[in-house]
Amino acid sequence: MNIVIAIDSFKGSLTTLQAGNAAAAGIRRIYPDAEIQVFPIADGGEGTVDALVSGLHGTYRTSKVSDPLGRGISARYGILPNNTAVIEMAAASGLPLLSPAKRNPLHTTTYGFGQLIRDAIGQGCRNFILGIGGSATNDGGVGCLQALGFEFKDLNGKQVSFGAKGLSDIVHISDENAMPELKECNFHVACDVKNPLCGENGCSAVFAPQKGADAEMIARMDEDLRYFAELTKHVNPDANPDHEGAGAAGGLGFGLMSYLHASLESGIDLIIRETGLEEAIRYADLVITGEGCLDAQTAMGKAPVGIAKIAKEYGKPVIAFSGVVKDGAADCNAVGIDAFFPILRSVGTLKDAMDTENAAKNLSDTAEQVGRLIHVFRDHN
Repeated sequence: MNIVIAIDSFKGSLTTLQAGNAAAAGIRRIYPDAEIQVFPIADGGEGTVDALVSGLHGTYRTSKVSDPLGRGISARYGILPNNTAVIEMAAASGLPLLSPAKRNPLHTTTYGFGQLIRDAIGQGCRNFILGIGGSATNDGGVGCLQALGFEFKDLNGKQVSFGAKGLSDIVHISDENAMPELKECNFHVACDVKNPLCGENGCSAVFAPQKGADAEMIARMDEDLRYFAELTKHVNPDANPDHEGAGAAGGLGFGLMSYLHASLESGIDLIIRETGLEEAIRYADLVITGEGCLDAQTAMGKAPVGIAKIAKEYGKPVIAFSGVVKDGAADCNAVGIDAFFPILRSVGTLKDAMDTENAAKNLSDTAEQVGRLIHVFRDHN
């Protein structure tokens, strides 16, 4: 029996590989000779670097960069064996790096994220997987681009200040001093956000409030991003602020597409391609996926459904495990997950349920029982 296991992390409890290996251990109690492949998965958000580095035997690199307010921090990214750099922007420019009192998108910058890209280029990387979830910024990606050598100058010929407040001061844009290696680089951005750059569905209106913006700031930033987009069209006539995902990470999606010619892709689709998971699914007898919580949001395109979609293209049965199941989880059945199973075995505290050892045991024991059911119907009929 050929089984492919690709389970997203149970956040705060099991990593993607811990979850996959726990499920595999349970299945092997019933099918000791099964050929089981465990793949790391993530959707481009938190945990993407760890998933790919651990699953594909890459390495970590730590670099001194600026946090969203320009303070020095150490941030980590991954380099895969094929010399692809995997970078989460949240490692340098993420909202969790700031206390609520320090959050203000007029001042926060993506400069540190650009420093990580610059460092990876210095390590010889030319292919990049960029996860841009969890940003503290709304600067259109200008800070990131400044770190890579692009110049956004004011009336006095100086680089504009960091943060969204600098956008309105831009009068001249130049790539004269941009890193020449950028022309050799390919940037693939894991992005499941569809928002445009501006307007009622743009990044300022939808995402900036959680980053510390009030109504007055939102209106100002939206107007300034429109201005920035118009200036950008003089540099790149194909720049499109209405492109799906342009508003991701405070307009970073727009900046990456317009200046680095990056491609924005579904996070899970990108990970599936990079790990070779689709090819493994093609020859599988069974596909096992899951995540910490299955609910209606899962069915709207989160990682387990991305796995199920590929599996159904090849007519493969799909089951899922989860820590808990919430309202709307049944929607998953309509989008490729044939059956799902919560792993909690008894009533207990949240702390006990989240304990890594307990969660792994619960998952293995549940997988064993599902394996027994498969054995009854598959091998006795």
